[in-house]
Amino acid sequence: MTIDTLEAAGLTHMDDSDIAAFLSNQRVGVLGLPTESGPYMIPLSFGYDGDSSLYFTFIGGSASRKQRLTEAAADATVLVYKVESMFHWESVLLQGDIEAVPESEWADLAEVLDGAWRPEVFEDAIKDDDVTIYRFHIDKREGLRHAGLPPGFERE
Repeated sequence: MTIDTLEAAGLTHMDDSDIAAFLSNQRVGVLGLPTESGPYMIPLSFGYDGDSSLYFTFIGGSASRKQRLTEAAADATVLVYKVESMFHWESVLLQGDIEAVPESEWADLAEVLDGAWRPEVFEDAIKDDDVTIYRFHIDKREGLRHAGLPPGFERE
């Protein structure tokens, strides 16, 4: 099945303003980091600056595989999606680079990261462990959505 076929069934491409609005209202996604055996996928919570970057925190320090892979990655991918039903969903695929944010800039990111969702167990761990904040700079973005009706339903 091609994108053209899906477009005929109601799939639409999101423009930059649609993507920005979508990212502003979402807080979780999946980070894909390159490895020799394929992508290493990590669920994560993020804050979006409303422009060109996502921000997220990792806990655990250098003993963490995700942190080691993040530090080594020149490029990465983030998938953010929302599914309300099989006939109503949105997804945004982002490609870009990741860098650690210097601790001197953390206070400036408080508002961006304030909305990031974290399970309570992570909130407790942050108090006791190494924390690093990362910036994912968005180089390329693509968004798709489907807001169609189930088969048998017709618009009047």
